[in-house]
Amino acid sequence: MSLHVESHEYAGTGGSGAPLVLIHGWGMHGGIWDNVVPQLAQRFRVHCVDLPGYGQSLFPSPMNGRGSGRGQFDASPLPQPLSRKRERGVELLDEIVGQLATQFTEPLAVCGWSLGGLVALRWAQLAPEQVQRLVLVSSTPCFAERDDWLFGMAQAALQQFAAELERDYATTLRRFLALQVRGSENERELLLTLRERLFSRGEPDLAALRGGLEILRDADLRAELTAIRQPALVIAGERDKLTPPEASFYLAQALPDARVAEIAGAAHTPFLSHPQIFLQHLNKFLA
Repeated sequence: MSLHVESHEYAGTGGSGAPLVLIHGWGMHGGIWDNVVPQLAQRFRVHCVDLPGYGQSLFPSPMNGRGSGRGQFDASPLPQPLSRKRERGVELLDEIVGQLATQFTEPLAVCGWSLGGLVALRWAQLAPEQVQRLVLVSSTPCFAERDDWLFGMAQAALQQFAAELERDYATTLRRFLALQVRGSENERELLLTLRERLFSRGEPDLAALRGGLEILRDADLRAELTAIRQPALVIAGERDKLTPPEASFYLAQALPDARVAEIAGAAHTPFLSHPQIFLQHLNKFLA
């Protein structure tokens, strides 16, 4: 089974643009990047991925259907450097990375937003010959709060999200959208944009939503950051309530070759709220 990928390139590049993969966050799909894709496509071959269970990518299940549960991805396993007991969220993360690694066959740059940033980090760690440059947008190596990590969402809040997801997943997703734009400039307009795009490619698979929360709950890549040696740009929203700027600065300090760009007035979706500033930082870095 392959992922659904929409590819974009300005005709004038003649197929010579460098490949750039865009990975969305929890609850969304590849269409979230639509407002920046036209400009990016003038310089790059842009590939917008629908992660498993989102948009037009199926989430595999024993019955090979949508919404019917968990299954194994059709991807060759990648090397596993973790020695500690593997949690379900980490297994799911590696399954997604395994499928991405088989989907693309050339060296590329990867830009991941929120949950997509965790996917991008793990991909860069496990396939360094494939991922050459990283852009991490409103992301973090550890989404959930821990005793030694205060820049994450409280475990109780994640558990509440999981419980609400089972009762009414549509309302839970809309609540999550509100958290993403809280405090941002043009907050009201941003929320309307996100709500318009939420189900524009169909409803996400409930099993994929559950799995995404497991990744956010379990994945902690802090110990692996020193091994991720690719050049990286970390883009943070100054007013982000989900992944606070402190997490972005931590990332930039822990990665061997990284820089941080904090966008004033932005919350969790700087590519939507401040697209031109976002594009300036990304283009300068990838150039």
